[in-house]
Amino acid sequence: MRLYRTDHGVIAEHDGRFAQLDDAWESLMASDDLLTYARDAHARGTEQPHLDGRVLAPIANQEVWAAGVTYTRSRAARMEESRDSGGGSFYDRVYDAERPELFFKSAAWRVRGPGEEVRIRRDARWSVPEPEIALVIDPRGGIVGYTIGNDMSSRDIEGENPLYLPQAKIYDGSCALGPALLLRHEPLPSETLIELTVTRGADVVVQSSTTFGRMRRDPMALVEYLYRETSFPNGCVLLTGTGVVPADDFTLCPGDQIRIHVPPIGTLSNVVSDQ
Repeated sequence: MRLYRTDHGVIAEHDGRFAQLDDAWESLMASDDLLTYARDAHARGTEQPHLDGRVLAPIANQEVWAAGVTYTRSRAARMEESRDSGGGSFYDRVYDAERPELFFKSAAWRVRGPGEEVRIRRDARWSVPEPEIALVIDPRGGIVGYTIGNDMSSRDIEGENPLYLPQAKIYDGSCALGPALLLRHEPLPSETLIELTVTRGADVVVQSSTTFGRMRRDPMALVEYLYRETSFPNGCVLLTGTGVVPADDFTLCPGDQIRIHVPPIGTLSNVVSDQ
């Protein structure tokens, strides 16, 4: 089952059928068993022939956090970008450590939805998209579902000094989520494909993929560390890290179209703003 947050309200999709729910997104995220509740609400909801309205980011008042260096490819990229600053070994140690790297990524109001523009920093020279599976977590620390995340990053700023990570990661238009929230009681299969395509004009300039199972960290262990000493009364969204990093000679440009495809969830598509 998928939930869509739209400008017409919450739409549930089940077995190819769409239904308008009466519930607000905030109340749904507080449900004790969201999947079961959503199935029942779908049966009671107003059926419609197709997904109606503009699809928004599947977030209302949750925080977005992120886990770093969870894939081998990400570790290699971070070590390379930080080599000259002496920070490369930090990422190698984080990859092998018991404690994961976790950092705040975005407030809900900064998050972009499907079709909206994402941004690159004006003071950055090397900017990339980072396609990720995002865990949607309830206030009690249970994973209720999954969506797609784009963790926009300024690699040159982070590489200059690891302490500049917040500036490389947190700025207006640096996070996109969507298009749907996939509800599951079971973990997402390890073979789930994560595919990145960047188009510039008529040319495909980046096309690469990985699978969710290549992530070194266990998703529930990431959640346990995140919730260990921090409360989330409205729940939380946690980006799980990227296994797809474009070549070192690539940087995003205004007008680039970024498409992240995860088959059971859909496709998150955003254009890089020229502002």
